[in-house]
Amino acid sequence: MTDTIPEQINGHAGPAVHLLKTAPETVPPPETTPAAPVPVDNPALPAPGVTIEKRRPIVAPWLTSRRDLLATVQRAAGHAGYAAAYHGLRAPWYSLQLSLMAPRGTARLVTATGRWVWDREAAPLRDYAVRSEDVEEYMRLARLRGNRVRLRGLVTVVAAVFGTGFALWLYVMAPEFLWAFAAGGVLTLGYFGQQPDAPVIGPAVMRTELQKLTGTIVLRALDAIGNAKISAAVKKGGDMNGMRFTSEITRDGPGYRADLDLPYGVTPEDVMEERQALASGLRRKLGCVWPSGDPDEHEGRLILWVGDKPMNETTKPPWPLLREGEVDLFKPVVFGNDQRMRDMAVTLMFASVVIGSIPRMGKTFLLRLLLLIAALDPRAWILAFDFKGTGDLGPLEPVCHRYRSGEEDEDVLYVLHALRELKDELRRRAKVIRTLPKSRCPESKVTPALASDKSLGLHPIVVGFDECQVPFEHEKYGAELESICTDVAKRGPALGIVGMFATQRPDAKSLPPGISANAVLRFCLKVMSHTANDMVLGTGAYKSGIRATMFSRSDRGICWMSGEGEDPAIAASAFVDGPAAEVVVARARQLREDYGNISGHAIGEGPSASRGMDVLGDVLKVFRGDEEQMWCERIAARLAEAWPDVYGEWNTASVAPALKPWGVATTDVWATADDGKGTTKRGIKRTDVAAALTRRDADRAAA
Repeated sequence: MTDTIPEQINGHAGPAVHLLKTAPETVPPPETTPAAPVPVDNPALPAPGVTIEKRRPIVAPWLTSRRDLLATVQRAAGHAGYAAAYHGLRAPWYSLQLSLMAPRGTARLVTATGRWVWDREAAPLRDYAVRSEDVEEYMRLARLRGNRVRLRGLVTVVAAVFGTGFALWLYVMAPEFLWAFAAGGVLTLGYFGQQPDAPVIGPAVMRTELQKLTGTIVLRALDAIGNAKISAAVKKGGDMNGMRFTSEITRDGPGYRADLDLPYGVTPEDVMEERQALASGLRRKLGCVWPSGDPDEHEGRLILWVGDKPMNETTKPPWPLLREGEVDLFKPVVFGNDQRMRDMAVTLMFASVVIGSIPRMGKTFLLRLLLLIAALDPRAWILAFDFKGTGDLGPLEPVCHRYRSGEEDEDVLYVLHALRELKDELRRRAKVIRTLPKSRCPESKVTPALASDKSLGLHPIVVGFDECQVPFEHEKYGAELESICTDVAKRGPALGIVGMFATQRPDAKSLPPGISANAVLRFCLKVMSHTANDMVLGTGAYKSGIRATMFSRSDRGICWMSGEGEDPAIAASAFVDGPAAEVVVARARQLREDYGNISGHAIGEGPSASRGMDVLGDVLKVFRGDEEQMWCERIAARLAEAWPDVYGEWNTASVAPALKPWGVATTDVWATADDGKGTTKRGIKRTDVAAALTRRDADRAAA
């Protein structure tokens, strides 16, 4: 009789084995058999063979960086200059105080000289030798004192005689120098006559409690953020949990940089989320503390940069294009600086741009700066539309192909006509690129060479909207404006057209999904909620620690920038005010005149008027006399047939979103197809469109 039982190998079931069962009671139950430990570390396992070496710089980094060297020299020179001015202004008062203290200084000098000549400092040793009756030691000390007194007395007499003789010589030969030496002597005696705890000359700069960044301070701050793994690693010494500094703390621009590995399982985002608590632990202002990850290392590497001053209080380098320079929109252009005052660049071509923030945080200034960059490319057309109506984009007028400031109906209508032209231009460009040979246009998009070929008309076009929620929410023209702008955001970048949309209310109405989902470059200044944060920077940004809610109201011009480089980064745009913008535009105008690209608004020409989109009226017109309901696909086809310049790109999916704002809902409707068969598809009813049109006209009349 045999039984089949699994063979136990290291606690694992092996292949079935047939055993002769002679004594059933001698076979232990499987559950009572102890499992042997399984070794997981193979001593013969080869190492990866990859070694990463980082050499420490031979010369201090701040000496090799022109920016850091300049910052260090400026800081030292500024401190020295301020101290010189401070003390120079108070020099007469210092002289008077020191003169009054000169008698006390004289007494101290005479007393100290007498103690030195008569060797009073060794008197306790001689007294001790007398008390201990050590005759030999006393005689040795007495002889030593005698030698010292003779030598020091001779020095004192020689100095007195030489000093008196030198004073008499000055009195005869150069009495004015005698007064200078006398004044110097009086001030010197006054210096020695000061009270130690109340010096006459105090510090010009009161020292604050700003400490040099040390490893102890960094660990104290990390422990303060409340992360359990970090706190445990700090208490245990770090290395046992993977937490350690990877290099020395160094100066990096106007601040300090500390590189360290976080405990296993902790990421830089965990530290960034508690930035306020980290700043408290460092005893710095919030604007000084900028933790970030290291894209060149693993996911647990933290770069902690701590500035001397908050980012908004640090003196920024001047914008490189403020006084000179020309731009190629196909290449990166400096637009601002990061926390360490390093240059931050942006490439505007092949991208749509979204800018969002609450009011008064620098959103319009950033949009104007990007338009100034575009204006310095003499090939580019600039279309600037300011729906705030304050004229913030006014300095750009001399170089604008189209320009408008205001939110009235006539202003929005002007923009609509301009965008209809832009839509026609977009279609024309698509046809031009389609007909070009692959040798000239291998990727079916505008290249620098094509943009410079005037015969093709593929020059860059940059259109900027400030307060873009105004046109999109316009009752009459909003649907068409949104449709054109969405098309610009989707197809424009490949055709050399860059759309920039700035709003102070980032939501689905202000930034339609067709625009926000296709924006490559995103700039988010301070916002108040995670919803607005993700609307500008993309879904999941807030959860990943990319939070523009952390900025304070004083952080004007500081934003999270996403889309340039691998990871989002914090940047402060260069500050170019109205007068400075006019100087830049004057230079851009000259560049354009030399290139031959002054057009449109810049020479007094406006957009040509053309038929627009009246969704309700046009849909009602395509209903025939006996039709009470119609499929959406049939509506789109008839609209495109009747007005191809307006509805040429509409399809079935375009109808419902265009009618929804007017309260017209789609439903299942019955109709007969071209082959005579009847079926049910999504469509609308004629009565619903007529009722919506009546309501709209009544509301306009009442307004």
